[in-house]
Amino acid sequence: MSAGPAADSRILLAATGDGGAAAVRLDAEGSEIDRTDLAAAELADWVREVEARERPRWVIRSARELYPDLLSAGVQLTRTHDLLLCHAILRDTDVVARPLAPSPDWLPREPEITEPALFAPDDHGGAESVADLLDQLRAQLGVIAADRTGRLALLCAAESAGGLIAEEMRAAGLPWDAAEHDRILTEVLGARPSGGGMPAHMATHADAVRFHVGDPTLHLDSHVKLLRALHRVGVNVESTSQWQLSEISHPVIAPLLAYKKLSRLMSANGWAWLAEWVHGGRFRPVYIPGGVVTGRWASSGGGALQLPRILRPAVRADPEWMLVIADVAQLEPRMLAAMASDKAMAEAARGQDLYAGVVASGAVATREEAKYAVLGAMYGATTGDSGRLVPRLRRVYPRAMHRVDEAARIGEDGGVVSTWLGRSSPRPDADWQAQQAAATGADVVPAEVKRARGRARERGRFTRNFIVQGTAAEWALIWLAEIRHRLRQLPAAQTPATASGPFATQAHLAFFLHDEVILHVPAEQADAAASAVREAAAVATRRLFGAFPIDVPLDLRIERTGEK
Repeated sequence: MSAGPAADSRILLAATGDGGAAAVRLDAEGSEIDRTDLAAAELADWVREVEARERPRWVIRSARELYPDLLSAGVQLTRTHDLLLCHAILRDTDVVARPLAPSPDWLPREPEITEPALFAPDDHGGAESVADLLDQLRAQLGVIAADRTGRLALLCAAESAGGLIAEEMRAAGLPWDAAEHDRILTEVLGARPSGGGMPAHMATHADAVRFHVGDPTLHLDSHVKLLRALHRVGVNVESTSQWQLSEISHPVIAPLLAYKKLSRLMSANGWAWLAEWVHGGRFRPVYIPGGVVTGRWASSGGGALQLPRILRPAVRADPEWMLVIADVAQLEPRMLAAMASDKAMAEAARGQDLYAGVVASGAVATREEAKYAVLGAMYGATTGDSGRLVPRLRRVYPRAMHRVDEAARIGEDGGVVSTWLGRSSPRPDADWQAQQAAATGADVVPAEVKRARGRARERGRFTRNFIVQGTAAEWALIWLAEIRHRLRQLPAAQTPATASGPFATQAHLAFFLHDEVILHVPAEQADAAASAVREAAAVATRRLFGAFPIDVPLDLRIERTGEK
């Protein structure tokens, strides 16, 4: 996220309604200095030239709408101000007195699965678009300036970088060996039936389930019919979830759990998924930065955020290229320790395993207890092992526990909490507020009070976790942006990875999952790329928490495949 040359230079790119674009140079306050009108055929070359000369901050409505076509023309943008992504933050933030006025024109739209046309006629084009975009930019800059800490500015810069990275990862794709994927499916599911239907191993488990319930025609994918069949043989469960079935002792349980596991693999990442999502040696998912209210990314296509571990061997680098795979150990509790300035918890986090540090502090006896206690503290557990162990953390880590306890109290009272950089939680809806108000009446029945309190506690658990998960998402965004910045400094590859499109000769990010990244890099640059990942993590920690002594260690590997 280095500013680079011309740090104050901003250029707005806007549709003109005829397939062309207007490039508007702006001053520091967001007012127009001059304008260049560009025909559609001129746009990519003009942006390439200006980007190479001065690396401005491009003000754009949305990277999702603009960037794919620029990438296909070989144009990469260094930095942007993404108005759509920043609007969502600045509209809801509670860290300034006057947040951005919400507007229906700035609600995100569902991403296209096919490549969108640059400035399509039905996009927000027209002669008025420049004025609308400038008005929105000036309003956003006003909210950012109102935050004297500078945190909202950092968050908007990181979120905008995330918008670019999401499109770049889709353009480059994750290297994927379709033959290996097919081999794994055949080994796990059984041979693919030539005329459709159920693979052999799935069919074997399905037949075993039908035998044990005495129904040879049972349709196992019908939840209602399956429950009835289970009830008939004395398996009295309310659902077929794994945690309920695992507590039952009956011959039908083992084949049923095995069938459900294989069925999930078949439906989510089976041969149909392979045919739809893997082409030319690449899996190209559709990421949605900020798609979750905490700021975590979501996915609109391909299920990138739910890829099963069993398929990781199919992630395979091109010849003469390598994968750099890195994930963070216990990111969220480390963020909590730093947010709360809890030096005792930071000491427990020193090194690779925070849970072992919690044991060493004397708070709990075993690593398993430490994990239950820490997760219970962040998610508001009040029962079971987590509920029993959480009070012990309050004695040893009072600052960290106060931070999440206070967030829960604010949420239960209907208030708003914010992440470290200023992303705020949604306000409770009118139904929630009405229910809480009704529960305070003099003649309210006890059952209504109980329901209202239950919903209040539920919201408290949400806000308790919101500040931790959201701050972890902010750390990850800065990590991504810093990795990207460092990879762009590396030289061109000796051997191109042609299927990576605009990144064929450039080390690049290929996959992201909350606290894990996969880079696809030329083999001769693998060590340099690994160093870039480590340096980026250190910078992300320093950007957020300054000199506070919190360790954020990485598990980092250089491999040919993504298998752990």
